[in-house]
Amino acid sequence: MRELYELTTLAAPLLSISEVAKAARAWVSMPEAAGTLLGCWRTEIGPLGRLLVLRRFNDADTLRRERQRALLSANPFNGGGVVTGLEMDSYSPFAFLPPARATHDAVYEVRTYKQKPGGLPATLAGWEAAIAPARDYTAHLLINMYALDGPPRITHIWGFDSLAQRAALRAAAYSAGLWPPKGGPDNILEATSTIALPEGE
Repeated sequence: MRELYELTTLAAPLLSISEVAKAARAWVSMPEAAGTLLGCWRTEIGPLGRLLVLRRFNDADTLRRERQRALLSANPFNGGGVVTGLEMDSYSPFAFLPPARATHDAVYEVRTYKQKPGGLPATLAGWEAAIAPARDYTAHLLINMYALDGPPRITHIWGFDSLAQRAALRAAAYSAGLWPPKGGPDNILEATSTIALPEGE
């Protein structure tokens, strides 16, 4: 079985996000911790006061044990009295994409699409066909993955040098007819996009 991913969202007061990031990085680095940290980002556009933590796990058992560590802790992610909300979502990667790796981009976009029931197969097929032709744009794709719990949805994370670069690449891919992937938009019920910046690197 391929690797799995967990995207954790920690909510906290706006001025406490750097403190929460430092605590979360310590949590995922403890000797008993599992998984590989790929990114730690604070939200800048979209819902504010959020820290996003992306980790990769070698298998489902390892992810489950790490999830239990958080759930059974009186102080998950070392949040103390600062963290006001905690969400942990499990994902499987699109099989045709390489494993996600840590990057050092300036700006990240996290897009989540809630999908129609049964919409994932067409979405996967469309994305697989579109990745190579739109490579100037898709080279900036860190990961795309589908949720293993909760409502059907996919979440993709992109890294760019700037928002201007993002806008230019998207515009070029759209104008060339290379994006969006065929069949993908037809299966979207709700779409959200969050711009996030690296925190604590």
